Amino acid sequence: MSILLALALQTMPAAGADFQTRVKQAKLAEGAATGPAYQKKMWDRIGNATTDAYKACLASNTPADKSPFTLVANVGADGRLSDIAVQPATPVANCMAGQFASWVLPAPPAMPAPYPVEIDFSIKE
Repeated sequence: MSILLALALQTMPAAGADFQTRVKQAKLAEGAATGPAYQKKMWDRIGNATTDAYKACLASNTPADKSPFTLVANVGADGRLSDIAVQPATPVANCMAGQFASWVLPAPPAMPAPYPVEIDFSIKE
């Protein structure tokens, strides 16, 4: 089983922005001047941990719902994550949200603050 993860960075969503708005903003920010460099720093820090956590979440939710899902979160200046949300909110997706809640990412670019991120999870067998 290979795990495919795609990460994109997003600009600060307006207060009360819905989930899909946050995802769309992330897709736009991925191509911003600071996006690729920050994405690389993030994956260097959390790539293996993300794969390990995903495997653990699948194993702990047997039978696991292997449906694709998306996670969005805001990264503070100190790298701590907040406002973590997943859709669809399956047990595996909620487990991953819980894993991310305790992680510290690299300090993000100064703007926007907080710095939102988006990750798409899917499994290809």
